[in-house]
Amino acid sequence: MDPVTHFMTGAVLSRAGFNRKAAYATLAMTLAAEAPDLDVLWGGKGPVAAFEHHRGWTHTLVGIPFEAAVVVGVIWGGHRLLRRWRSSRGAAVGRASNLAPVRWGLLYLFSVIALLSHILLDWTNNYGVRLFFPFNPRWYAGSFVFIIEPVILLLLLIALVAPALFGLVSSEVGVRRRPYRGRGWAIAALVGIVAFWGWRVIERQKAIELTREATTDPIVRITADPYPINPFLWQTLVETPLMYQVSTVNLFNGEIRSSPEADVFRKPPTTLSTLVAKRSWFGRIYLDWSQYPLVNDMGADSDGMTTVLFRDLRFVYNTPIFGRDLDRRQTPLSGTVIVNDDRRVERMEMDGKVQQ
Repeated sequence: MDPVTHFMTGAVLSRAGFNRKAAYATLAMTLAAEAPDLDVLWGGKGPVAAFEHHRGWTHTLVGIPFEAAVVVGVIWGGHRLLRRWRSSRGAAVGRASNLAPVRWGLLYLFSVIALLSHILLDWTNNYGVRLFFPFNPRWYAGSFVFIIEPVILLLLLIALVAPALFGLVSSEVGVRRRPYRGRGWAIAALVGIVAFWGWRVIERQKAIELTREATTDPIVRITADPYPINPFLWQTLVETPLMYQVSTVNLFNGEIRSSPEADVFRKPPTTLSTLVAKRSWFGRIYLDWSQYPLVNDMGADSDGMTTVLFRDLRFVYNTPIFGRDLDRRQTPLSGTVIVNDDRRVERMEMDGKVQQ
């Protein structure tokens, strides 16, 4: 999911009651809820390295204890600096009696919970996570929520803003302000998100069944991926022995749209260049992650350089965020491997960026 959703989820989780148990709970859970995305730092090593480590060990059960320790360690360091600064200014270092005490063990536990929320949210979309890596390299993906979901963002925003607004109204009429507010709003938002997920799972299954009924060829596999914004719109992908077919399913009116020219992808033949590309650094990473890979030999240019195109058919659909050209070559999360006439890899690219 997007970083804003993760940060807000951590903050709402803390308001569900955790902030009453330990000081810094909101800070710890907000930071921990986004901490796994520190894997973006691998971007400095190039696009292929970034792709290799995206949702890597920071999104696993093995990584969570270490990440929680880092989060708590950072807060502990800040706490020590704050106490020293207050002492140097002659300020009191104690805490008000109505505030939660500092409990480092609980902060660690709360950080683990927030880290798990990050992995859970990422699992709901179609990119997937490797929760049990390195013991099990399999990618798991719920594929029922888009990476940016306005409904979830709205529920989280209401849970964070509403208590302040109602608190402002209460202060105007002279009601005493409580130290912890918004617990009910936070719980309601979290329950609402889970209910929304349940509805999306049901809708996804409807899209799959509708496509299955409309398909006459033997089906090897079938899946459905969500569109953004419109909760009734799904992309379905059917694999048959000879091809893949992409369809757009509108559950609001039961319509299935699929173009024989643009939405049918024949399974390409294996060539020497595709074999070399699949064994390259990028090829191994891509095929390890991709659930519906399409690897095409695009032919050689005048210099004898052959371009091998890697795509995942889960991401070929057109959306207001992604876009694509008419032949669907420039799809999100696609890459190329350039192979010379000696069958050696000359260059690797990911989403148009060259790996140096």
